[in-house]
Amino acid sequence: MPRATFKNLPAATSRSADPEAARANRSARRHNGTRFVAGCMTGTSLDGLDAVLVAIDGSGMTMRTELVRETSRPLEGLSEILRRLCAQEPATAREIAQVARDLAAIHIDALHELVKGQRLDLVSLHGQTIYHAPPLSWQLCDPATIAAEFKAPVVFNLRAADIAAGGEGAPITPLADQVMFRHARERRSVVNLGGFCNLTRLPTGEDTRTISGGDVCACNQLLDAIARSRMGLPFDRDGQQAQRGEVQARPLTALCSLLEAQARSGRSLGTGDECAGWIAHYPDFGSEDLARTACAGIALTIAKHAQPSDRLILAGGGTRNRALVGELRGRAGVPVQLSDELGIPTSLREAMAMAILGALCEDRVPITLKQITGVERAPVAGWWVLP
Repeated sequence: MPRATFKNLPAATSRSADPEAARANRSARRHNGTRFVAGCMTGTSLDGLDAVLVAIDGSGMTMRTELVRETSRPLEGLSEILRRLCAQEPATAREIAQVARDLAAIHIDALHELVKGQRLDLVSLHGQTIYHAPPLSWQLCDPATIAAEFKAPVVFNLRAADIAAGGEGAPITPLADQVMFRHARERRSVVNLGGFCNLTRLPTGEDTRTISGGDVCACNQLLDAIARSRMGLPFDRDGQQAQRGEVQARPLTALCSLLEAQARSGRSLGTGDECAGWIAHYPDFGSEDLARTACAGIALTIAKHAQPSDRLILAGGGTRNRALVGELRGRAGVPVQLSDELGIPTSLREAMAMAILGALCEDRVPITLKQITGVERAPVAGWWVLP
C-alpha cells in the first residue's frame, strides 16, 4: 500500500513560546472577531476526504458562516484497507496505527492547500468511522500530527461524549443544519445521501427543541455494493447503470421492508446494516434493474420519514446518482432541491457541518439533542489536541 508522507512535522509536544498569550488571542478572536475554522470529513462511502475553510462570525447558535475555500482528496491506497477494517477483517495493531497516520497525512496535505497562508484558528476533524455499533464506536485518525503541523487546536471524535452519556452518537449534524438551512416560514428536511442516509427535520423559526431526525437507511453503501458485486465497478457513476434499469416489484417490496425496519429502529446505523443479504437473494435479476430498484426503495423510505416537510434539501455523494435523485423527485410529494441552490455545495455539506460543530464545541455548546440521539443530557463534545 502506498505510504503518505509528512512534510516537516514538528514534535507533537511542541508549544507556543507564550501559551497563555496564545490562549488569550484565541479567546479574543472567538468573542470579538472572525474565526477561521477548517472542517474535515471522510464518510462511510470511503470515496475521499472533503475539507473546507469556513469564516465564522459570532458564537453559539447565532453564528454566521461563510465558505472561504474548499478542497478534496482521494484516499489513495487507503480505501482498500479501510474497507477491510470496516468489514471487521483482521489487521495488526501496527497496520491500524499506520493507517491512522497515513490518513492524517492526507488531511495535512489537503489543509495546506486549503489554508494558503490564511490564519487557522481551529481544525474540526471527523475521522474515518471503521466501527459503529453503540456503545462501541471507532473514529480513526491521528489528530496530534495535524495539531503539531498547523500550530492550531484540533477537535476530534465528536460522537464519543454523546455515546458515553448513553446516546447513539449519531447523527451529529442537526444543529449544524439549523445554522445552515433554517427558514422562518418553511419546514425543511435536510437529507444526507451518504453511505447511510440521515436526515434533519427543521421546524420554522429558531427553536431547537422541535428539531427532529436521525439515521434512515442504507444508501450509498447499498448502491456501491451492487456496483462492486454485480457490475464489477467501484460505484455506478452518476447512476448511469441504474437509469437504464426498471424497478422490480418483488425485490422492491423486500427491500422496503428491510429499510423500513432500519428507519424505525431508532438507532444509528453502521456496521452490519449494508443490506448485502438483499443483493445476494436476487441473483437472477439484472444488475441495472437491481440498482434502479434499490434507488426506488431508498427514495420511498426517505420520502416517508422526511414528513412533515415543505421541502427536501439534498446533500451528500448520492446527489451525483441521477437515478436516485430522480426517484426522490418523483416520490417525495414536496419540492426537492440540491443544497447547491442554497449556497452549500452538496459534496461539502458534511465538511461544513464539521466546521460549525467544532466551533460550537469551542463555544461549550452541546452539539447533540435528546430527540435525535436519545442522550438524556447532552454533554459538551470533542477530544481536544492543543498545539
